[in-house]
Amino acid sequence: MEQKIKSVFQTLNEVGYGSDVEQKNNFSYLSWAHAWTYLKKIYPDAQRIVYEHEHTGLNYFSDGTTAYVKVGIVVQGLEHIDYLPVMDYRNQSIPLAKITSSDVNKSIQRSTAKAIAMHGLGIQLWTGEDIPDMVMEPPINSAPVVAKPPVVKATKKKEEVSDAPKKPTLSINSENSTMISNYMSNIVDQGFDGILAQFGKKYAISPKVQSELESIFNQLTKDAAAK
Repeated sequence: MEQKIKSVFQTLNEVGYGSDVEQKNNFSYLSWAHAWTYLKKIYPDAQRIVYEHEHTGLNYFSDGTTAYVKVGIVVQGLEHIDYLPVMDYRNQSIPLAKITSSDVNKSIQRSTAKAIAMHGLGIQLWTGEDIPDMVMEPPINSAPVVAKPPVVKATKKKEEVSDAPKKPTLSINSENSTMISNYMSNIVDQGFDGILAQFGKKYAISPKVQSELESIFNQLTKDAAAK
């Protein structure tokens, strides 16, 4: 029987990176250095292209307010390009006037890892991290608290207050329904429970919204089966 040759994506997607996976802000990720090492061991001729602005010569691009980097990874003649905003530690775009060379360098390295993932290596690790920011309801129990004079009782200990931030509650409306549907279509192969788990990493989900997400999922699977 003729043995079927695996594609680049299949080969890299099956790489076991185990202990090299790190944790940050409740997400798992593979650093660019580990990703590049795995890639070059399997495909020594793989190349990285860091694009520069044709007029300024800078290794980032700008919309006049913020900036982004553009990184391509070429494996066996196929290039995948990633565009990544220059962001701070909160994953928020940094104003153009405040961007430093260090910020740009960090974005290039992170974009390198994402471009490699597009070829299959560690792509599963990016699923939850890239959940888009949706228009959402105020956090649960977020009503303003009116300050009151503290009541001190010698017979009782002061209650401990948790500093853990509450998740915002996901809401589906006309402004974000298309974005949610597009995101779900990209990970529909994870099944509804898998999709729900991904949203749950970033948002609190009410029974009503869960039902709406399930309806979107059912429609996506129906459309896929009809193709």
